[in-house]
Amino acid sequence: MGPKSPPQASTRDRHEETILNAGHRNDAVEKAEVHDNPFEGRYEIRLDGRTAGFTAYKSKPNLIAFLHTEIDPSLEGRGLGSRLVGSALDEAREHGLEVLPFCPFVNEFIRRHRDKYVELVPAGYRQGFGL
Repeated sequence: MGPKSPPQASTRDRHEETILNAGHRNDAVEKAEVHDNPFEGRYEIRLDGRTAGFTAYKSKPNLIAFLHTEIDPSLEGRGLGSRLVGSALDEAREHGLEVLPFCPFVNEFIRRHRDKYVELVPAGYRQGFGL
């Protein structure tokens, strides 16, 4: 006789889990703080006093290139990456910086929010980034 399969969750249980996770996701995003850490060359998102993730960059006058984004695996799926990248792009706009989205997550974020962020990517580079 083989191992017992775990019982299947009912539709109601799955629905309740979705609602609970959605609430938890919103709480995490609302509590999170994003700040620039220029000494490390990255924007960081902090939650409950600890770094929950970052997006690394290189910058030059009038330009910021996003290279890599990471969120703590135990906190993935809560919207922290989107909050982090959105805040970093908003700050780039405030400082008049052009953006090069080498990081696939940043690139996809710009693609999903094209109407708000695509103009940050220089027109001559958009096609190369698939934008």
